[in-house]
Amino acid sequence: MVEQAKNDYDTAKFNFNGKKYNYAAFLCQQAVEKALKSLLLEKTGNIKKIHDLVELGKEVELSETLLGDVKQLTLAYIHSRYPDVEPALITKKRFHIF
Repeated sequence: MVEQAKNDYDTAKFNFNGKKYNYAAFLCQQAVEKALKSLLLEKTGNIKKIHDLVELGKEVELSETLLGDVKQLTLAYIHSRYPDVEPALITKKRFHIF
């Protein structure tokens, strides 16, 4: 699962550099979700079949700062997947991870 997370992150960077910010946001969320689930598996021996990065982050005891970051990433993910729900706010400025 860690390899999948790395591949998602590499593909996110590729999309970001190609100015495909919605795809980059989606893939970043996927990468973090897989990384958190890997940590959870290591910690507990189980994986939760959820997509909530904040809940997963709490399970692996992320700091409050990182929990805020995964919350923002979740919002970017929602905008990337469901642009009709709220206006797309995915811009280069919002991505300070690359």
